Amino acid sequence: MSLTLLKPGGAVSPDVELAGRIARGDSEALCALMRRCNQTLYRTARSILRDDADAEEAVQEAYFKAYRVMASFRGDASLNTWLVRIVVNESKQRLRQRKRRLGLVPLADLGGDLPDLPEKSMYEAASGLPPEQVVLQAQTRKLLESKIDQLPDTFRMVFVLRAIEEMSVEEVADCLDIPGATVRTRYFRARALLRKALEREMADGLNSAFSFAGDRCDRIVAAVMERLGATAPHR
Repeated sequence: MSLTLLKPGGAVSPDVELAGRIARGDSEALCALMRRCNQTLYRTARSILRDDADAEEAVQEAYFKAYRVMASFRGDASLNTWLVRIVVNESKQRLRQRKRRLGLVPLADLGGDLPDLPEKSMYEAASGLPPEQVVLQAQTRKLLESKIDQLPDTFRMVFVLRAIEEMSVEEVADCLDIPGATVRTRYFRARALLRKALEREMADGLNSAFSFAGDRCDRIVAAVMERLGATAPHR
């Protein structure tokens, strides 16, 4: 996405043109912008707040605040970056308010699992995969989300924007107002922490992999005994 104000020939950049349409009350332009940026903004807010509902509310409020000052957008950065900055500030403000309400209880002490979302992701709905593969993907995604949630705040924000949203180092630095070198350091540190967390999770599950106890064991014993014309003794 171009960050320049003017295109070759002196034409206004698409972002500035879109912002102008929105500022003049063009609802279709506003809807188009929201559909283009919703996922990035939600993921950004979610990386800070670690709560689905709070993230949605933060994105909505960020759009409302952006709309009120849309006429001031001049194209010094992309609309996407401009909106990310707004949602970061909104999310951080909500996080501070939450901490005050909870008496400054550390978020790490709150515990609790990620809420189960009733709807499937767009990828799952369109993939046409067998149900068991869809379930496996959902479980894998939930594991990744839970481990990303456990990253320190500063690392988590950088990781979501850099790895999940695939922003460049420069874009992340611009969004979070930090040096590019800091983005690189936090990103590599986040990756290392995430890798260690996943390795621990996998190691803990190795002992129970391909488990042969329970119903599976009973079923095979019964089948063999049946073929031999005998009855398996009750345990």
